[in-house]
Amino acid sequence: MLAESYPYYLAGRARRPNVDLAVTNKYTGQVATRVAQADRSAVEQAVVAATEAFAVTRRMPAYQRQNILQHVAARVAERSEEMARVLAIEAGKPIRDARAEVARLIDTFRIASEEAVRIIGEWLPLDVTARAAGYQALVRRFPLGPCAFITPFNFPMNLVAHKVAPAIAAGCSWVLKPASATPVGALMLGEILAETEWPAQAFSILPCRAQDAEPLVTDERIKLLSFTGSAEVGWSLKAKAGKKRVTLELGGNAACIVDQGADLDYAADRITAGAFYQSGQSCISVQRVIAHRSVYPDLKTRLVARATQLRAGDPLDEQTFLGPLISEADAVRIERWVDEAVASGARLLCGGHRHGVFFEATWLENVDPRQKVSCQEVFGPVATLQPFDRFQDAVQIANDSRYGLQCGVFTPSLDHAMYAYHELEVGGVVINDVPSFRVDSMPYGGVKDSGCGREGVRYAIEEMTERKLLVLNRAGQL
Repeated sequence: MLAESYPYYLAGRARRPNVDLAVTNKYTGQVATRVAQADRSAVEQAVVAATEAFAVTRRMPAYQRQNILQHVAARVAERSEEMARVLAIEAGKPIRDARAEVARLIDTFRIASEEAVRIIGEWLPLDVTARAAGYQALVRRFPLGPCAFITPFNFPMNLVAHKVAPAIAAGCSWVLKPASATPVGALMLGEILAETEWPAQAFSILPCRAQDAEPLVTDERIKLLSFTGSAEVGWSLKAKAGKKRVTLELGGNAACIVDQGADLDYAADRITAGAFYQSGQSCISVQRVIAHRSVYPDLKTRLVARATQLRAGDPLDEQTFLGPLISEADAVRIERWVDEAVASGARLLCGGHRHGVFFEATWLENVDPRQKVSCQEVFGPVATLQPFDRFQDAVQIANDSRYGLQCGVFTPSLDHAMYAYHELEVGGVVINDVPSFRVDSMPYGGVKDSGCGREGVRYAIEEMTERKLLVLNRAGQL
């Protein structure tokens, strides 16, 4: 299913100087394939190539960039089942969820192909004052320059697409460091991109050690760094990035409010999916549920019943819902956090046990908010439940976090929906669904420790472009 080994891509060319990076099957723990691992010299060469290629990509006409993006979308569609099975093996993602990620990847490139031909500007009248009579102006966006991308393990294809596709649409050359645990999907995209007219020097895909990727952060020839990962790593990279623009898509411990009058069966279905999809390994996974006291007992019963029915197992099994965590070390950490919460007085409603690299779908209540399962990002299948009496209190509880990515609110009240929208300290509020909801065209990003800047294709293009003003003095010519 996987090739015996994979090359990396340096300046658009497949290179296989070694097979030093072992990629494991996350379910069996066995080595599934080996990948060429770049060193610092290769990263530095990639930066040079991207810098030189930008002179070409910045002038590439929109229709040509659109054709490149359409080609990638079409070829991924042709290879969709192959790529989904790769995801199931290298990331431990259940096959149905893997197919959904590949479908989203296709969407992301398709949306980018549409946006590539509508990066529009505006005409500004400047005669707002007598001294500017006869003046007018144009404003349009120009590509920013070579970009560096660092992506995580949990969505190793679509989160790559959310950086690569907008960069191509904008006309920016780029260098990508995919997660070492899950690099194969990104390298398959490189194989497809190498079939297109995108200049070879304009892209590099280099699995490498963190220390060897340092030029992507510090080299001033890179004009934008886009990082998706943990808050601790992201903010440290920003501190080292110098003058370049930085976009950070970081962690969260997303809250979900369930108001009185909400449809509890629907809410329980969506919260179960939002909390335990991909074993909770998502930055917008439901981690804290805040329910009105009048619905709390019934909602709790529904949530526990659904959680105990989720099937864990082989990601390639069509019936599997809970796949393995990315590593046993992560499962051990989650087990320790749950045990600490219970020792401090939390009540375990279901789950709470580790089985090797698997962890059961877990609900906790009466959790001290200072416990890690509440105030930090679990990144696993663990969620907490607590009641509220006034809607304003629920919003305050949701805001009591260092993170602010997205929040879900189940409510029949338009007043409460709008109050939540205005008062929640997050990048996105989702009414009558979970914070885990995302469509690839919408703006996506957070506040506080959850990051800065926005993704979502059109919004990422804005990050990767710079407005430039042209002033025309036509005084005396009319």
